[in-house]
Amino acid sequence: MKKYITYSVAVFFAMTVVGLAAADKDAIEAKEKAAWQAFKDKKADDFKKVVDKDFRGVYAEGVSDMEKELSDMKKWDMKSFTISDFKAFSDEKDVMVTTYTVKIEGTFDGKDASGTYNAGSVWKQENGAWMAIFHTNAKQETAK
Repeated sequence: MKKYITYSVAVFFAMTVVGLAAADKDAIEAKEKAAWQAFKDKKADDFKKVVDKDFRGVYAEGVSDMEKELSDMKKWDMKSFTISDFKAFSDEKDVMVTTYTVKIEGTFDGKDASGTYNAGSVWKQENGAWMAIFHTNAKQETAK
């Protein structure tokens, strides 16, 4: 009887962890989309609600912090973005890593920046809120 109780408890905890991971993945995906939407709409205050003040980004143009992100936000004229192939994983309860592709239509500083980008972010949960602490993206190369 003790063995059955042990198995039942183990299965319950495994199902709970899987359920929490799925909930966190959905929450992180919603946060990722919210960050993109705030950036697209040039809503710095909304962006700061999901992106940590100590944020860092790595792009082809260089390394970015929150100040540079907000400055670059003003230079973008993003018409649309579409996130696909979203994946999230974690082996820590308060850190989540995401990877996905994002198709962007728009210009940066007056130059066409449309294309499909491979992207990834690191999210950290602080005081019950998930905040982006790192992001990177690279434009996919076209076949030559």
